[in-house]
Amino acid sequence: MKKIVFLSLLVSVLGWSCSESKRKINESIIDLKQDSIAGTAVLPKVSFYQYEDSSNFPDAILELYTPLGNQVFRPGKVPFEFNIKNFSYFEEVSQNPKLFLIFNGGDRIGFFSPIFQRELTEGTYRVVAYLVDGDGYSLKNFGNYIDRDFMVGDSRAFPYSAEPYIALNLPTNEQTLPFGEELIIDFLVLGGDMKLDRLKVQIRVNDLEYEVDHMSPVRVANLPIGDYKVNVKLTRTDGKELEGPFSSVVKTVYVR
Repeated sequence: MKKIVFLSLLVSVLGWSCSESKRKINESIIDLKQDSIAGTAVLPKVSFYQYEDSSNFPDAILELYTPLGNQVFRPGKVPFEFNIKNFSYFEEVSQNPKLFLIFNGGDRIGFFSPIFQRELTEGTYRVVAYLVDGDGYSLKNFGNYIDRDFMVGDSRAFPYSAEPYIALNLPTNEQTLPFGEELIIDFLVLGGDMKLDRLKVQIRVNDLEYEVDHMSPVRVANLPIGDYKVNVKLTRTDGKELEGPFSSVVKTVYVR
């Protein structure tokens, strides 16, 4: 009898711990406007929120040996060489990559090996490389990600700028989201600290607006079926715009 009581208490404690670790923060609930298409149907309220930090793999380190800063390559296959430390999860056999790259604010590209080549045409590139957890969300502790500028062919370096900027892991452009699933907006802020540098991220999903100063995935629940423009923009908390070319990202998402 005592064992049964103990096990019941243990299950209750574990259940409470799990629910506490998933506590919602920064929640904003928005009433959708009724229109002629919706008719008399009652539309659900859209909810933006985040979860408290889980700090997965805080000691993981991602180092980039090649390319070097502003290194110039010939058009064609450009070599990339990373070194990954304190992240044994990368060595496990999986169908999903754990290392991702974003070139010039585009969609993420996954890689299974830390050493590879990528076919690139002439131009100037800024690559953001980062590690992800088992759910595919970017790791956000210092050392989990790195950025680098380089050139291919006869191209000029980006003008120097000390301004922070944003990289968007999720969603990808023209992603189709099954109706009823949450839209995940997962971003990284590079070159600055959101608190110390007084930064915020403004998110617009069509006409729906949300702001946050906390770098963890934003979840959007109860989006109706439709087409959406997702605009994620990094600004100062005083409203001052950032002038860098990568301070905002726009993606199209379909809910079907």
